[in-house]
This record gives sequence, C-alpha cells and structure tokens, in this order.
Amino acid sequence: MKDTGQTASASRPRISTKPPGGMRDFLPADLARRAHVIDTIRTVYRRYGFVELETPSIENLSTLVGKYGEEGDQLLYRLLRRRDSLTRALDEAASQQRSPTRDELATEGLRYDLTVPLARVIAQHGELPRYFKRFQIQPVWRADRPGRGRFREFYQCDVDITGTTSLVADAEVITAVTMVLHELGFKDFSLLLNHRQLLREMIRAAGINDAAEGSALIAVDKFDKIGREGVEQELGKRGISADPARRLLDLICDQPDASNEARLDYLAQQIDSAQGRKAITELGELCQLCAQTAASSALKVEARLARGLGYYTGPIFEIVVPDLAGSLGGGGRYDQLVGMFGKREVAAVGFSLGLERILTVMTERTMFPDLQVGPDLVLCWMGIPGTDMLRVANELRGEGVRVETFPEPAKLKKQLQYAANPAVSARYAGILGTQELADGEITLKHLASGKQTRLSLTEAAQVIREQRALS
Repeated sequence: MKDTGQTASASRPRISTKPPGGMRDFLPADLARRAHVIDTIRTVYRRYGFVELETPSIENLSTLVGKYGEEGDQLLYRLLRRRDSLTRALDEAASQQRSPTRDELATEGLRYDLTVPLARVIAQHGELPRYFKRFQIQPVWRADRPGRGRFREFYQCDVDITGTTSLVADAEVITAVTMVLHELGFKDFSLLLNHRQLLREMIRAAGINDAAEGSALIAVDKFDKIGREGVEQELGKRGISADPARRLLDLICDQPDASNEARLDYLAQQIDSAQGRKAITELGELCQLCAQTAASSALKVEARLARGLGYYTGPIFEIVVPDLAGSLGGGGRYDQLVGMFGKREVAAVGFSLGLERILTVMTERTMFPDLQVGPDLVLCWMGIPGTDMLRVANELRGEGVRVETFPEPAKLKKQLQYAANPAVSARYAGILGTQELADGEITLKHLASGKQTRLSLTEAAQVIREQRALS
C-alpha cells in the first residue's frame, strides 16, 4: 500500500496550540502595554532614589520553603533533580521498596516572589550599602488556580528599603507606589493599612490561643474573597470555636466608614496589651508621615487586612480598586527575614505591584494612551535593486526612524496593502522608485489620511519624529 503524507498526518496525535493553563503568549500589542507600565514604574522608582536589581529565576528550595506560610509553601513550583541525580534518587527509593520523598526528588524551585530573594542577596553581599533602596521587575511563579487577572506566571514590580526601622522608609515605599498609580491614570484606588502585630493582638483579645494564630491569619486573609460568613466558617473548619470567631470578626469589621483617626482610637479602646498599643501608635505615626505625600487621600486603616505571607512583622499595606476582586499589590515590613539567611538582623520594608492585575484593569477601563506597536514606516520599493533599498532604509534608521522593509519586489499595490494592515500598525508608507532614488527622496504616505508628499530623507525623518512625539 502506498504511504501518503495525508495518512501520516491523520495518524499523528493532535497537538494543542494553547499554552498551559495560567500561562500566556504576549503579542506585540500586549508587549507595548506592558512596556508602557514598566517604563512608568522604572521612571518613578528611580525618581525616589531606588536602584534596580535582578535575581535568578531558580532558587534553592532551602531559600524558599518556610518563608511564605502554610499555603505559600504548597504553591511553590519544585524542579526535579537533573539527569543522573534524579535517576539515583528513584533507584535508591525503589531498592528500599518505597516512594521517593519530595526532598529527594527536588532541591530547587522557581522563584515565588521577589522579597525572599532580596533577603538572600542582602545576606550574601556585604558590600551593599547599609541603607539599600532597590526595585525589581521580574516574573514569579505560583502553582495557583488561574482566574481573572490571576496567573501562574506573572510579573511583580517590587520596591524595598533595607537597613532601617524608621517609618520614613515605610512612607517612602507607600508614596512611590501611589505615585506610580497616579501617573498610570488611576484615581479611585484605596491604599489599605494595618499592622501584623496589631492583628495578632486582636486575635488574642478575641480569645483565640497562640497555637491557632496562624490558622486565624490564613482565614482572615480570605475576607475579600469569601466575606464575613465565609471567614467565620473557615475559622470553624480550622478548629476555632464560634464565640472567639465572632469576637474577632466584630473587632476587624467595626466602624467601616470612620476616619483613620477614629478607627485607631476605637482599636486602642479594645486592645490593652503593650504590643497592641505600640502597633497602633506606629500606624498613627505612619498616617501622619503619609499625610505629607501623594498617598494621603488614598490611605485607609483597615483592621481586617492580613496579608497571607508569613514573614511580615509590622505595618502591612494593600492597594485595591472597586472593580477588581483582590488587590493590585501589597507589602509591609519584614524585619526578621534577612536574619534567616545570616547572622545579622536587617530591618526591611517593601511593596509589590502585580503587573498583570494593573494591565487587566487598565485594559478594561481603556486607560492606555495610543501606543505605537509597529514601525514608523514600511519602505515599499519598485524598479530598483534591493541593495539600494536597504541603503535608504539604513539611512532613515540612522535618522531615528523605525523602518520595516517589504521583503519582496512585489507590485506597489500589494506593498501598500501590507503597510496599511492594522496588524502591521505602521503610520507611514515610504515609496521608493527610480526617480525618488535618483533625487535622494522618498514619497511619504500617511496611511490614515492617504496624504502623500515627496521629501528628502532628512525631511521625512523629521516629519515622522514630530508625529511620534505628538502621539
């Protein structure tokens, strides 16, 4: 029987072209929007005196495990050992007639956030200044369930100050993040503020014992997703009886419309421990500091804010907008994390913006300016050698013009149709024929209006640059 390509193709299993769940392809328009947001973040953070840092995508599991709390550890992506190491681990477990342990199969994992790697860097590099102001924009990975604005691979945009317990540092990271959102066009966001130690004292005041503190924090952190009744049920599932659960919820949910000062006064009346009073005082001082900055109008003391990560020690923050479940970002003070990697304690505070969340909201609200995705000009040529066309293209590029060359000596109509294709996103077509080449000119055609003019290469470049500056 004669074998045919069609038969072979029919027998071949169909391969899905979709990326894995929670992962995405980024097309040119997507990348233009991402670049716009990242450029704004970089500009603002540098204005505040922060310098950029990068860390590896892969970290040792000993660096990651135990830093994020119970649920965070479950969301770590663990990487199997490589080649012979994996084979040896499997063979050894098989020889003992048992399954290999997680530690035998994996010693490395994908970065879960940017804060723990920063703490490792601070402990590793003693040459860094005592007060280190850094920002970092890189992807992180979490084995989470994908949802609206929620992915398994996503970018975080972190800004941190290490080496000081001063609340001025907290105010600086809060203000820098607030300024980023202002410059991106956000107007209706709230910056929620709480204190991890105050939250612990509220848990104790409600009659929940210290052993159940971690479970209570995990449940409270889900408030925005499942509401008061859901948190009460979650507390019950975690072994916390009904009366303490209700007392805790009464504490964290009271006075929803009160001013920050009134909320802090109310909490001061409910919490009589020294640590609780200290936390309330710190929140009051931080509010006073932020009152002198762009963050003043957005700041809101929110007693139910928990922030699920286990390394927070002091003030904690979160950015929310009305039409998005969850937050645009969050952070807080983590004065004990760096010390887990070395002999010295290093105080630190930071804030992380979720790039994907910001992009989701800005896209839905049509907040992006007119972003140029494609070239300024598609160079269309006819009746001339390709060498001359490339020479002209390179001259225009030397004048600062983004030039795409049509790759084939096709009919001019076909080339112009390509240049006008919305997927190409060019503003101009440059027509280059024998006469234009002889005169050192091109015919510049504005694709939106159809208007065209013969110009020298320098004049054409100037027109294009001026048009780009206006957009």
